[in-house]
Amino acid sequence: QVQLIESGGGLVQAGGSLSLSCAALGRIWSDYTMGWFRQAPGKEREFVASSGVTTEYADFVKGRFTISRDRAKYMTYLQMNSLKPEDTAVYYCAARRPSSGVFEFWGQGTQVTVSS
Repeated sequence: QVQLIESGGGLVQAGGSLSLSCAALGRIWSDYTMGWFRQAPGKEREFVASSGVTTEYADFVKGRFTISRDRAKYMTYLQMNSLKPEDTAVYYCAARRPSSGVFEFWGQGTQVTVSS
């Protein structure tokens, strides 16, 4: 079983920065693809960024957010800069096996609130 634990959310003013962390526990391997998703109130969960064979970003975070990993420690990070009120959401860490087409494992989420 895989357990993902996010941390680092909070309240920040527009233009500020936050760094999220995701600790992966259990039967997980360094070749898993790790991703970040978010869900704002009343909206569907959406993709933010992923790190696997390639690194991918949603268009709305390109140039502002950076995903990184410490594979030896099974940690994944999301550095968020130039935050906007529309970035307010619950942010989720997710993991996908190399053979899987979908993200199978999810964290509980961490709240990010950006005030204007």
